[in-house]
Amino acid sequence: MTHTADAAGPPADIDTLVAALAELMPARGQRLVTAESCTGGLIAAACTERAGSSAWFERGYVTYSNAAKHEDLRVGPHLIAAHGAVSAPVVGAMTRGALTLSGAEWAIAVSGVAGPGGGSPDKPVGTVYIGWQQAGASAEVTHHVFDGDRASVRRQTVVCALAGLKQRIERL
Repeated sequence: MTHTADAAGPPADIDTLVAALAELMPARGQRLVTAESCTGGLIAAACTERAGSSAWFERGYVTYSNAAKHEDLRVGPHLIAAHGAVSAPVVGAMTRGALTLSGAEWAIAVSGVAGPGGGSPDKPVGTVYIGWQQAGASAEVTHHVFDGDRASVRRQTVVCALAGLKQRIERL
């Protein structure tokens, strides 16, 4: 699934999304683990900014390098070699590794090209893959191309990741 920044709708407030997760997750006895590359821990930071987040936030992995994805999350080097770190297969492997290693009930994983450099014709700046996985289920990974500078791409990624988790939990 591919989304552009325009398809994301009006900007969501990160604090509002985190507040909703802070109610939903403990009420269901669920905890979150994050596996972040292009956001460098911003999703985990947004969650843990809220007092009481230890009731539902398990841990966060910042796996910026390919080696970290392999060593910390058990992402197979063959996946990275075949698809690149910014890809649906790698993000799916990141969610699986994070869930397996943490024992949490939900995982969010992100990998992308935040810019200003590093883009390619196939994966221009703003390309981000976001994955969500509930323990015992398959990962869902979406492809996005966000507009703006590095800070904007990273913020849009955080918002989309948190909003996506909220939607998935509410569907259950």
